[in-house]
Amino acid sequence: MKRRLFIGAGALTLAGGGAYWMNASDAVVGSSSQAGFGAAMAQSTDEIDTSGIIEMAIGDVDAPVTMVEYASYTCPHCSRFHLDVLPQIKKNYVETGKVRFIFREAYFDKYGLWASLMARCGGEMRYFGIADILMADQGAWLGEGDPNTVVENLRRIGLTTGITNEELDACFNDGDRVQALVAWYQQNFTRDNMDSTPSFLINGQKYANMNYESFATALDEKLAE
Repeated sequence: MKRRLFIGAGALTLAGGGAYWMNASDAVVGSSSQAGFGAAMAQSTDEIDTSGIIEMAIGDVDAPVTMVEYASYTCPHCSRFHLDVLPQIKKNYVETGKVRFIFREAYFDKYGLWASLMARCGGEMRYFGIADILMADQGAWLGEGDPNTVVENLRRIGLTTGITNEELDACFNDGDRVQALVAWYQQNFTRDNMDSTPSFLINGQKYANMNYESFATALDEKLAE
């Protein structure tokens, strides 16, 4: 069965500091609601072109082991992995050429999608630096969950990393990119049989979240194969 999604015609618009989802007739769907993010069926993911979505990765492209993380920017367990475990994996496996690390976003709510739009707005060179900020300061930029506040917090982070207001406006209002990202996420999540975040693939084998020692054991086993 084809998985379907609703994002309407398009986009997140930042009018007067507000954050809203626009439906196909350009009517505003309330920013305080999740209704605009998945409450209706609109277009098959198979019909959306995702070829322009860049796979965000660090490490040697020829590394013998590839590790894929599926994560949401609003997931507390994902934040903990990025703070406590990933730095050690980077130091001992990615920076030594043993592992290529790929980060794939999962969109369970509009805030996670907005964060991804902002992070990707900085391009590949800045993406992981922005991702680190989003994960480390997750509680701060999410705050009490007010949409207007979340958008302004994300904008502030973007500006501190060198993205201009004009670039942020263009990224936040790119309806085609919104559709492609959500379709890309759903296609990846379904294909790889993912059901939670953070979840991982190590050379194609699925793993749940673990501590560093367990990841090191799994990575060493893959390296020894």
